[in-house]
Order: sequence, then C-alpha cells, then structure tokens
Amino acid sequence: MAKKTKAAAETAAPAGVPRMLAHYMNTVRPQLGKSLDRTNPHAIPRLEKIVVNMGVGVAVSEKKYLEEAISAMAQITGQKPVATLSKAAVSGFKLRENLPIGCKVTLRGRRMYEFLDRLVSVALPRVRDFRGLSSTAFDGQGNYSLGLSEQMVFPEINPDKFTRPQGMNITLVTSADSDDEAREFLRAMGMPLKKDGEGDAAA
Repeated sequence: MAKKTKAAAETAAPAGVPRMLAHYMNTVRPQLGKSLDRTNPHAIPRLEKIVVNMGVGVAVSEKKYLEEAISAMAQITGQKPVATLSKAAVSGFKLRENLPIGCKVTLRGRRMYEFLDRLVSVALPRVRDFRGLSSTAFDGQGNYSLGLSEQMVFPEINPDKFTRPQGMNITLVTSADSDDEAREFLRAMGMPLKKDGEGDAAA
C-alpha cells in the first residue's frame, strides 16, 4: 500500500501548478492510460503548445489596428506577441511583401495551461449562441484549430478600450498519434467538442 501511495505521489501534479495541468496529471493521464492501454506516461497524449494568431488585414492602411490587436493579445495570453509579416505582394490589396499584417503568440508550460483553462471555462461559454465546437477540425496529425469571431469573449479585454471586433485563430498542438486520440484527449481536458452526428459549428 505504501508503494502505491508513493507511486501516485510521484505522478501527481505538485502543489501550486495550474489547475488544468493538475487535472491532466491527476485525472486525464491515468484515464487515457487505461483507455489506450499504455503504461508509459510519455506515450499518453499531452498538450505541447497553443498558438494564438490574429490576422489584421486593415493594418495595411491603418497601423493603429495592428497595435490594438497586439495589445489585446498580450492581455489575453499574458505574453508579448510577435508581428506576422505578409509573404507575398498583392497589388490589388496594396499589400507589399514583409508588411506587418497580424500577430501571434506561442504558449507553452504554465501560460499554456492557464490560457486553456480560461478558454474552456470562461471565454467559450460567453460566445453568443454557443452550441459546441466542431469535432472534426483536426489536421490529420492530432492538432486542433478553432476560430473566435471577436476578442471580447475574454474578460481581460476592456470593451471601452477595444471597440473594433478582432477575430483570432487558436491551434492546440498535441502529441497524439492520431486525430481520434487527440479528440479523446481534448474532450477529457474539457474542450466542448460536439458528439459525432450532432453537426459542426464554429465559435
């Protein structure tokens, strides 16, 4: 009995870790280990990083909107974003190559789990007429992407300061071997993915 208690303590999340990480280590990882029949914890699906991206097309003519997007993303993620540059010139849109037209943040570790927690428990429930996320928005390699139409669903954003709606794309990169494993993992982590046959809807 003592050996089992010691083993459980070694695999459990230490005190002070983000709530979502503790949930993964204490509940999700053991659950997936049984359902996937894997004893090696490193072989069990886990979250590797979250990439948050904002495309700001109007930044071509109005640079202030890119500055606002960068400020909003920094408040939402708790990390300084980097500007994303255009890859090609498009004369019809007055777009030159290497022009800042968006921003992104790559989250890992503590900030990644804290962001996921706020996304699942706070932001998504605030989406108007939300009925769940698409269960098929995977890339074939176990990574999941979703879109939000505006940043106001995050309570960190002051609606008096950020008056222009700004959408974003969020990609959850997992270590899963397949989309099916990633789907099971994300559902266990609390992502409100629709059940098969319910029809998909984007946030």
